[in-house]
Amino acid sequence: MRTRIILVLIAALLIAGLWAAMRAPADNDGMGGNTDKQDDNDRDDQDFAGNNLIHVFAPKPNEIITSPVHIKGEARGNWYFEATFPITIADSVGRNLANTFITAKGGWMTEDFVPFDEQITFASPQTEAAAGTIILHKSNASGLPEHDDRISIPVRFR
Repeated sequence: MRTRIILVLIAALLIAGLWAAMRAPADNDGMGGNTDKQDDNDRDDQDFAGNNLIHVFAPKPNEIITSPVHIKGEARGNWYFEATFPITIADSVGRNLANTFITAKGGWMTEDFVPFDEQITFASPQTEAAAGTIILHKSNASGLPEHDDRISIPVRFR
């Protein structure tokens, strides 16, 4: 009987401890946790292409570009996997001119924005329209479609 009471008390303490742990606020140490905090990097002027996961400062939408093109911006850590994410440059008919990766310029295991800054070389477009798209893909190691995301920036080629 005494053993049964001790086991019930231990079980009650474990349940109370788990309940308290689940109710405690996250510490935002960069390893997961609270996503409700106000982001210091939110911008009202929208001087970039992007959304709440990625900001692209260069090139601007519809900018005229040449090879190599300077790609600069910042993405939240979960946009990267192993500190990289894929980028595609395509012409107006969908022909790929470049498929490569962009590398984070800082610690990417965070919920905060991490800068990137790359020179991407691409093939000459062979279309008369001289327009295309830069597509920055969210890294998706799982391959699951619900984790796919991307941002497309329209550009013109010189």
